[in-house]
Amino acid sequence: MTTGFTLLDYTVLVLYLIGIAVLGLRASGKQTSTRDYFLGGEGIPWWAVLFSVVATETSTLTFISIPAVAYGGNLTFLQITIGYALGRIVVALLFLPKYYEGEMYTAYQFLEKRFGATMRNVTSSTFMVTRLLADGVRLFATAIPLAIILRLGGAFIGWGDLELYLLSISVISVITLVYTFFGGIKAVVWMDVVQMGIYLGGAVIAMFVLLNKLPDGWNTVSAFAEEGNKFQIFRTGFDLSFADFIAQPYTIITAVIGGAVFSLASHGTDQLLVQRLLATGNLKSGQKALMWSGLVVMFQFALFLVVGLMLFAFYEGVTFTELGLATNDEIFAKFIVEQLPAGISGLIVAALFAAAMSSLSSSLNSLASATTYDLYKPYFGKQNTDADDLKTSRIITLVWGVILTGSAFLFAVLQLQAGERPTVVELGLGIASYTYGGLLGAFGLGMLSSKANSKDAVIGFFTGLVVLLFLVKGPVQNILPGEGLAIAWPLYTLVGSLVVIGVGMTSSKLFGQSSTKK
Repeated sequence: MTTGFTLLDYTVLVLYLIGIAVLGLRASGKQTSTRDYFLGGEGIPWWAVLFSVVATETSTLTFISIPAVAYGGNLTFLQITIGYALGRIVVALLFLPKYYEGEMYTAYQFLEKRFGATMRNVTSSTFMVTRLLADGVRLFATAIPLAIILRLGGAFIGWGDLELYLLSISVISVITLVYTFFGGIKAVVWMDVVQMGIYLGGAVIAMFVLLNKLPDGWNTVSAFAEEGNKFQIFRTGFDLSFADFIAQPYTIITAVIGGAVFSLASHGTDQLLVQRLLATGNLKSGQKALMWSGLVVMFQFALFLVVGLMLFAFYEGVTFTELGLATNDEIFAKFIVEQLPAGISGLIVAALFAAAMSSLSSSLNSLASATTYDLYKPYFGKQNTDADDLKTSRIITLVWGVILTGSAFLFAVLQLQAGERPTVVELGLGIASYTYGGLLGAFGLGMLSSKANSKDAVIGFFTGLVVLLFLVKGPVQNILPGEGLAIAWPLYTLVGSLVVIGVGMTSSKLFGQSSTKK
């Protein structure tokens, strides 16, 4: 028996959305400069930054799509979290000290000190494109449950899936933009802490409801999972051919190494997360926040994967098309809307909105900081006062809000019209992994080679991006003769960074010019 989304659920959801905007504004304090707006003034407690990092990097994709990964597969995704934890340790010990050697507002200022302004502009612009695409996917994922609510509610009869998704994306974007526009990084971090507690609590509530609805509780889950070998965590993949092995993302070698390198790039070079670590105000606090976040991420992924196994047992393993859904990612959202008691559905959907808002607000703030410090201030705002910079930063935040909403619109069109769709978490991570290779390679080249200069770095950077085009399933591979060699998404960053470093070092030896930027 389905309950649908009741008036009480709508009330809970609306009150949450209003409350979170008000609370975000109150938590922000007073900003008088861009340091207050982007770095939180004198520093934010490390434990708050820890939860903000976790909430930012996982958010909606975890809540919606990780259960779908377990529903359609098993627990082998957990292998990647081992790599995530190892990569964080390296970033904490090697990368963070570099940022704290001098006052840096963005990750790309390190590249400017090493290679000059050209490389900083190239990598900062790449970060913006990556965030634009990856967060377009995240925002699209958030619209899934809201679209289902509107579809089931009956108030939008005659509307198609695409129209409902576009409306849902617009609602989420506007509300999040309100407190991010006025509150800056302090509002973002403290709202991340609140929202992470809400969405993890929502997942736990859903698990209890699922267990109560299954005829024999956890024994039912075990029976279905064991029959489909869904408890498998580790897979060697040694039984596969080489081509299949490098194309399979969830084997132990690919997952751990790929996950570690991905974490090096995401937490060591991506302004979205580096900005949070700099907001602690000192190196030791930033290191603690980063290292402990690895364990919290492991727990979080495990929690949502188990939710996916429970859903598999509840729906007896039928496909998403048999359930009348548009994508595999709608399975958990369907359960939330149709099966949870009145009021609880609204609370869980509010939890999902919390996950979305933490990610979107973080992206808006980090995109605005990178644009302000890397592209605007060095060229157009050298004589600005603090008040001028703060005003400009807020305008840039607003502009990025509009652009990100448009990106989510694009992915809504692509995902709903595609035939065979990947889960949105794999789509989002794949997009990020593609450009992370170039970013990490540039940082690695700067640290490993004293001879490489700006020209070598730029040549290596763009060579890495081009080479990956031929190793990723997509339009370029489709026009190549033969089968082609496709690699799994966890390897994108590893291969891309190695190409950048190799080409950059080769270029420096061929041209033989020492860098003037030490």
